[in-house]
Amino acid sequence: MKRQGIAEALRDGIAEEMTRDASVFCIGEDIGVPGGWGGAFTVTLGLAEKFPGRIIDTPIAELGFTGMAVGAAMMGMRPIADMQYGDFLFLASDQLINNAAKMRYMSGGTIKVPMVMRAPIGATGRGSQHAQSMERYFTGVPGLKVIAVSNAYDAKGMLKAAVRDDNPVMIFEHKLLYGSKGARAEPGAVDATSEIPEGDYVVPLNRAAVRREGRHVTILGWLLMAHFAMSAAEQLAAEGIEAEVIDVRSLSPIDYETIGASIRKTGRVVIVEEGPKTGGVAAEIAAGIMENCSDSLMAPVVRVASPDVPVPFAPILENAYRPDVPRIVAAARRLAQS
Repeated sequence: MKRQGIAEALRDGIAEEMTRDASVFCIGEDIGVPGGWGGAFTVTLGLAEKFPGRIIDTPIAELGFTGMAVGAAMMGMRPIADMQYGDFLFLASDQLINNAAKMRYMSGGTIKVPMVMRAPIGATGRGSQHAQSMERYFTGVPGLKVIAVSNAYDAKGMLKAAVRDDNPVMIFEHKLLYGSKGARAEPGAVDATSEIPEGDYVVPLNRAAVRREGRHVTILGWLLMAHFAMSAAEQLAAEGIEAEVIDVRSLSPIDYETIGASIRKTGRVVIVEEGPKTGGVAAEIAAGIMENCSDSLMAPVVRVASPDVPVPFAPILENAYRPDVPRIVAAARRLAQS
């Protein structure tokens, strides 16, 4: 066992999959520049030297390199594409939505698109065009699997599972959870390190994870919000309120079996999402809860999310914009006492 952050765990996972399977390669902007950082957040640092010719740097052309990844996957390769900032997925969305997600269906299963798209997201002092929570735009696309990793163990295991999957998988990673050091250390970073086993392992792409058990209220979150939910649960415990925390982590498909089992126990649920409230992933989960386990609810579903405005740049406004632990505690307290 060794303790690693998410960036290190992803790097080792990529290296192991490239060693295991010669069809795996990485493609993206600045991921293998000599003397560079190994992508925007150090994930591919040193891999160009270990795997010559398989860490492919591209021009600033997101639609282009995403199309290259889709085409390579259709021809039997297993590309891992690196989107420098998740916001740039808008530029690549035609390839992801109209090609990667649909080719298997349109070909009657004769064409597979086994590609992975990694994307860093979240508000980190970079302004409206480099801070959005992009997962909301892809969870409703049939044919795409969408996951969001909140710790290093899941990051490595789910990446490896995604590489081996015959469908396109989008992996969302939060910039405050990477644990990168040196030049890429992020102010306000949250500890997402894990004990990582030396041997090969994978984490299923379709299961949520119960991070803390409780009996009064269920709190659902993913990425940074899963950590904030855990901190909130600790504060609630001091008040005698036992919150069960579930890291949703699989955003498409959503694991209503695990979520439903918790709600049948607590009868109350708070869903925490960093992105804007309207039309978000939390709204979809809330609808799914009503369809799957409304009989178990003792109170209406509560969402804690950001307001419906662009992400602000000023740090004080950004902190006011994004859900925080006090807001989660207040929402769960009100619900538990209702």
